[in-house]
Amino acid sequence: MDGLQLGWMALGLALALLALFVALWARDLWADTGLPAGKVMYSDTGTWYPQNSPLIDRRLGLAGKPDYLVEEAGGQIIPVEVKSRNAPKKPLQGHVMQLAAYCALVESAYQVRPAYGILQYADRAFSIAFTSELEQDLHYLLNEMRGDLLDSDLPRNHQDRRRCNACGHHRHCADRLI
Repeated sequence: MDGLQLGWMALGLALALLALFVALWARDLWADTGLPAGKVMYSDTGTWYPQNSPLIDRRLGLAGKPDYLVEEAGGQIIPVEVKSRNAPKKPLQGHVMQLAAYCALVESAYQVRPAYGILQYADRAFSIAFTSELEQDLHYLLNEMRGDLLDSDLPRNHQDRRRCNACGHHRHCADRLI
């Protein structure tokens, strides 16, 4: 074997090792995202591709934009909600209900019921099963919230201009601060 062939073999080996290193590095980066294995089919974070259309369920009167939807190999679609804070000991109930709403929206939009969703905090992820009990809790909460909207004597906090401006109702609220 001459020097040229040896050089080509060394280059091939170096490229193969580089490819292996990049593949392992990419796998670690994916694992750090907290996303399940599969194809990202929807993203509202602006990191992959922007998704302007919310998921809508007219029957529930619900719309929302999950941070990610990942399609797993078996066709299962998993919603992922990303939170920037560190994880509490157990997921916050409001976060769980938000994820349950995304599971319901996925079922309505894609006719595939997610078995679970993922709450990804900065330092830890929780897999939350989308059970019939969780779905019932979601329906109860939505009905309770709708009732609160119609309740004229519901106390509201109108002390914080920043929160008032961020409220989805400030344009038509008679008590708005801005």
